[in-house]
Amino acid sequence: MKIKLTDYPTFNKEWNKDKILVKTEKILERIGVLQNKMYAGNKHSLLIVMQGMDASGKDGVTKGLLKYCNPVGFSTFSFKKPTDEEYAHDFLWRVHKVVPGKGGTMVFIRSHYEDILVPTVGKYIPPEVIARRYNIINEFEQVLEQNNTKVLKFFLNVSMEAQKERLMERIEQEEKYWKHKDGDWDTREKFAEYMAVYEKILNTCNEIPWHIVPADKNWQKLYAVAVEVLKALELMDLQWPELISEKFKPETTKK
Repeated sequence: MKIKLTDYPTFNKEWNKDKILVKTEKILERIGVLQNKMYAGNKHSLLIVMQGMDASGKDGVTKGLLKYCNPVGFSTFSFKKPTDEEYAHDFLWRVHKVVPGKGGTMVFIRSHYEDILVPTVGKYIPPEVIARRYNIINEFEQVLEQNNTKVLKFFLNVSMEAQKERLMERIEQEEKYWKHKDGDWDTREKFAEYMAVYEKILNTCNEIPWHIVPADKNWQKLYAVAVEVLKALELMDLQWPELISEKFKPETTKK
């Protein structure tokens, strides 16, 4: 079924905030336990991809997910404009070297999808080159999953109204000045163009499915993402590793 972003709400009116906050806290605690178990087991890894328009809340939801996690096994990487060195390689070169190793959890704040999104709207890469990138990305993500790296992809679906409110906060609140970029307002003028490209991405690179998250309210966004992260970790059937020791045996340590 074709994905149409207009069919997905940016705010879920049926969710009760107080109940969702209680559920979210329990889910985050459970994520922390399982993420630590995955790190200890060193067999599986988790890659979480966060995509969305400027001010959709990618940083905030990532911070929320970290609440009970073991920071040693949890990393984030924020993709910005490619450097000269990165431009000199294939577009996935900078991506592949930061995917998580065994036991690790990595959150991409923006990702390899920027190499389709931005040049499509900016029209500075030939369409035929961009068209090939869709297939390359599908194959890349399948390779990761075949190597025991679970890939979770989230599109944070924010409305223009909520986006404007958050962008205004960045020029009105001192503690948020650091987030402000003039370019975000320029991008906002092409909101419809970016959303059209996102819709194509969601439909074309959906062999590993996307989760479309209502992102107008932080509490809804974190809950929706946390639910899927917990599902993914539970399906891994994670186990604590066996004790490896010549001196101490499991039966003696239990006494």
